[in-house]
Amino acid sequence: MAVITMSRQVAALGDEVSAAVAEKLDYKFIDRKEIERRIIALGFPADKLNKYDERKPGFFASLAKDRDEYLDYLQTVIYGAASEGNCILIGRGASFVLEELPNLVSFRFVANDSIRVQRLQKEFNWTEKQAQDRINESAANRAGFHKSFFNINHEDASFYHMVINTGILNVEDASNIIVSVVNNYITPEKEAAGAVKIKELLLAQNLVNTLVFKHSMNIHFLHAVVVGNRIMLHGVADSNAIVEKAVIISSKIYPEYKIESSISVVQDFRPYQ
Repeated sequence: MAVITMSRQVAALGDEVSAAVAEKLDYKFIDRKEIERRIIALGFPADKLNKYDERKPGFFASLAKDRDEYLDYLQTVIYGAASEGNCILIGRGASFVLEELPNLVSFRFVANDSIRVQRLQKEFNWTEKQAQDRINESAANRAGFHKSFFNINHEDASFYHMVINTGILNVEDASNIIVSVVNNYITPEKEAAGAVKIKELLLAQNLVNTLVFKHSMNIHFLHAVVVGNRIMLHGVADSNAIVEKAVIISSKIYPEYKIESSISVVQDFRPYQ
């Protein structure tokens, strides 16, 4: 059971290679539309999705509470998909959301601008300028998305197991390389460790969602970490009473775990204006 994540430049054949890999490995390919569908199904408003979904949030959107809610929903979808196993996720920071998984294999697809311009011109009957503008816009949005939500430079090759140049390799060759890497890299031990880790990540995220969406806990940047039989809560709150309430509720939800708090208390903390 491997989890494969794909990062790609626009017109670098990321979707095409992912689909080919999914067919060869008999994996489920969870593409952009499926991720969006699952986020909306969880409760995130469809009319707000385009402010955040793989794009740089505008100034006011970056300060809105919706931003953190979008990240909670996105992580829930990615963890849920990964827990199903034998899947391919493309974009949306999945490589970084799942970076702790021992059974993760991550790839990035690139190609030089001239090749990508030609592909866009052919696909959409665009002028060279229209194609280049689309490349520039996409690059800026994806850079802003990853910086805003994960504080990383997603173009850094060191984040991935392999970067593949589809300006040189075609879909068939690229997909064959990926299949070979996955089959040789993923071991039963990594599969077993990955199953345990994704269970912990999903449990922690479900706890956060319950506290935020069901109990309306006013804890900013809330996240949880499972360590053995303990769950540590992190975030920022403006009173000890809120922190104590979060610990009590969490203990009732998961009585088999010891709930501990590392939530900072800052009076009159106002991240959203």
